[in-house]
Amino acid sequence: MKNDPHLGLSDIEWQLLNSFQHNFPMVAEPYKEIGSKLGISEDEVLFLLQKLNECGMVSRVGCVLRNGTLGVSTLAAVEVAPEEIDRVAELINSFSEVNHNYERENAVNLWFVVTACSKERLMEILTEIENKSGSPVLMLPMEQNFHINLGFPIH
Repeated sequence: MKNDPHLGLSDIEWQLLNSFQHNFPMVAEPYKEIGSKLGISEDEVLFLLQKLNECGMVSRVGCVLRNGTLGVSTLAAVEVAPEEIDRVAELINSFSEVNHNYERENAVNLWFVVTACSKERLMEILTEIENKSGSPVLMLPMEQNFHINLGFPIH
């Protein structure tokens, strides 16, 4: 497997991972278009993405928009006792507006990004997380925009 250029993936899986990290089709039926480009059906694309997700090769499929393009967002963090990490992470993940959530080695150890349709909704989510977690939420809004290439070619 170490010398396998496709990391044990089928040719179609490899193409799916490499070909659509950039220029994801912004159309009504993106998976149908991806399938058309790969010569497979929309259902096969969705099946492969689910399979790749389950084995840890894919964690998220979706577009990344410039901050402020749609709605409002913020990076936020809470200080959580180690024995409460799983419970609070599950609470945070229960909001569809949360698109990242990860543990860090710091006193303020659970960090997440929330994107909401309005500032009011953003504050509702953060307040609910604060109330249910029992920990104050630290808001860390973006001050300077950086472009980070999120594509990772698989060789």
